[in-house]
Amino acid sequence: MKIDPRHLPLRRLLAAGEGLLDRLLCLVGAVVFAQAPEFFQQYLQRLGGRLDEARRQLEVFRDVASRSGLTLDGLAANAAASADPAVARLGGVVRDTGARVDSLATAEAAIRNASLFTRPFAFARHFDPAIARATLSVFRPALPTTLEGAAYALCGMLVLLAAYHWGVKSLVRRCRRACPPPVATP
Repeated sequence: MKIDPRHLPLRRLLAAGEGLLDRLLCLVGAVVFAQAPEFFQQYLQRLGGRLDEARRQLEVFRDVASRSGLTLDGLAANAAASADPAVARLGGVVRDTGARVDSLATAEAAIRNASLFTRPFAFARHFDPAIARATLSVFRPALPTTLEGAAYALCGMLVLLAAYHWGVKSLVRRCRRACPPPVATP
């Protein structure tokens, strides 16, 4: 079967386009995935700020408890047992602040001390939607020039290329096999 010579320029154009698409996907994958370390860093700054503020609030409660001759738990228990509903709710605020400090400190330590490969998992395990939204609202993309940034860029390239080659291209090949071949010219 002879292929119509008019189809050769089209095939060459498609082959060139495919090479260009590969390179474009590498670039997009690298740039997008390289943003992860920068996002983690900005997320950690916000997380640390919230942790510092929660610790400051807890310290105020500890100071009030100390001046009253109580422990922090004693202050929370006394407040919760109050007949005044507003003061009773304050007992819950004291307990919640202590729990928030513990939760934020655990998350901050886990994400900060995670290795290059475990950081995304630590981030996912301790993900706080409110902090992530606040981080995203002021996020400034950057291209990290660290080993971590390079590793994430490489992962991004590989992920997008794999998705293209094993997803899109294999689908196109299956469609070509299912479609009838072009009509040959005599």
